Amino acid sequence: MALSWTWASLTMVERHGTEALKSVSIRSSSKNRRRKLLAVLVWCLGFAVLVGASAAWLGAKASTISRELSAAVELVTPLKHSLASENQESALETADRLRSHTAAARDAASDPLWTLASAVPGIGANFSAVAEVARSADDVANLGLAPIVKVYSNLDWDSVIPSSTGTNLEPLKSAAPSVTSAAHAVRASAERLGNIETSTLLPQVAGPLEETTKQLADVTAALDAAADAARLLPEMMGASEQRNYLLMIQNNAEARASGGIPGALAILTFENGRLSLGEQSSATEVGVMSPVFPVDPEQQQIYSGRLGKFMQDVNLTPDFPTAGAMAQAMWERKFGQRVDGVISVDPVVLSYILDATGPVVIKDPEVVEVAGGSLPLELSGENVVQTLLSEVYAQIAQPQLQDVYFAGVAQEVFGALSNESSDSKGLVEGITRGTLEGRVLVWSAQAQEQSVIAQYTMSGSVGGSSVSPAQFGAYFNDGTGAKMDYYVKRTVQLVKECPRDGYEETTVRITSTNTAPADAANSLPPYVTGNGVFGVPPGSVQTNIVAYGPAQAHVEMAKLGGQKIEFAPYFHSNRPVGILAIRLAPGESKTVDFTFGKIVQHTEPNVVVTPTVQDVKDVMLPTETAHCS
Repeated sequence: MALSWTWASLTMVERHGTEALKSVSIRSSSKNRRRKLLAVLVWCLGFAVLVGASAAWLGAKASTISRELSAAVELVTPLKHSLASENQESALETADRLRSHTAAARDAASDPLWTLASAVPGIGANFSAVAEVARSADDVANLGLAPIVKVYSNLDWDSVIPSSTGTNLEPLKSAAPSVTSAAHAVRASAERLGNIETSTLLPQVAGPLEETTKQLADVTAALDAAADAARLLPEMMGASEQRNYLLMIQNNAEARASGGIPGALAILTFENGRLSLGEQSSATEVGVMSPVFPVDPEQQQIYSGRLGKFMQDVNLTPDFPTAGAMAQAMWERKFGQRVDGVISVDPVVLSYILDATGPVVIKDPEVVEVAGGSLPLELSGENVVQTLLSEVYAQIAQPQLQDVYFAGVAQEVFGALSNESSDSKGLVEGITRGTLEGRVLVWSAQAQEQSVIAQYTMSGSVGGSSVSPAQFGAYFNDGTGAKMDYYVKRTVQLVKECPRDGYEETTVRITSTNTAPADAANSLPPYVTGNGVFGVPPGSVQTNIVAYGPAQAHVEMAKLGGQKIEFAPYFHSNRPVGILAIRLAPGESKTVDFTFGKIVQHTEPNVVVTPTVQDVKDVMLPTETAHCS
């Protein structure tokens, strides 16, 4: 019985013990699960806190980058004002403040967490792009802007303008390395930003990035131009040896493709920055070239052999390197003097010069006698254009005496240009404006210099690196044989047509109006109207309109007054050319359309126009875009 009880007791203990152990095991397992759940909850909460803190941190950094870059941008305008007013202390102080803002933006974008976020697939590209913008902004400020501000502030503007006593060209030469280095730094930044793939970026990042890249490209082009100028100008202004240039003053009253007939001619001499006006002549005095100078076949087909026969016609072509080389050859044959290059300006540029120098007074007794009391002896930016392009012909009948007056005016204007009391910065701005308007053209007989000049619009080239990819041209050549273009008002507009067969299509629309008085045949001098000598009724104007399209395109058709009309198609430097002639009676207006197709370029089109008496802004109308379905 004891044994049985003992056994029973053991059995019961075993059973209850097992149940107890199970109970303990269950309670222990529940606790573990709760602990694990608690651990997960704590980890999730910690992760959420970490993510929230990281997001807040990144947000703060993004705010810092945006704020600092915005502050830097806001300082650009004050910096320009300081430079324009030659306030060196203010310019340097503003540049330092700007650099401090870009440095702060760069530091924020260099934060380890920002760098880590840049590696996150997808969204990370946006962080990376913003960081690159911040780095580029700081590089531009330190490696580009700072050297330029220092050079600009220290540059003696009088050294840029030649004078009658000579100028110190060393500051300009010394500026070249700094400007070149700055251009390289900005170009490198522009290339880095340009290599960023924007298609996967958020619009808020892609838009500003693309705009910044474009702006940096524009700045790079400007700095490259400044660096080239700093390298070329001293030598071209006679720093090492005397330079002689043929000066052509194009007369807009009788249109030629690059401006006007080369009426007045003179020799400009530079020696150590000293400018003097030498022998003066005229296209008429140069005479007829015999034998005629050879012209390349393409241009001879378009513009005839007159390019190599008459000085008056060297610029029937809009390609100024051709005109310059031809003018140099003609001058050398006539006068036995080989010039180092050709510089062309028009009376509108002379008005810009006089705006900076102030009026000039003609004192030469011979010129005073020719003026005869009917022409002004004091010329200013206000009256020089009207005087030279209109009043001279109304008051002086003989071309030889007209040339005497032109020569006298040129002598005084270029004397004022080299006057040390002139507004040097004003002169730079005026000549720059004339260059941008196509009124100042330069060709150098030295191949190395010309290779650099050819990269810029002042070269007046119709082909090469100075021509933008989708560039059109609207040029005018007088067919009246007179000075009636003074009365012609024109507008030029590009019309982007609907694409056809996968190619772009653009129309160059040119509207011309003869504003001469109704009685022009009688009220205007025969020398102005042409007196019908070349078959054009007095008072009417005949013009050969020449339109150029982009390289590889085709000129499809021409319209006059909305109706298709026959025209002469050609090619020049791989660019399509269309030509037709129009005649306008006094008060008459006509519109010519040249439509170009098969355009492979997808860049924004632009147009270059023959500079006329009109302000460029009145000639160039905004591009119009057709409504396509």
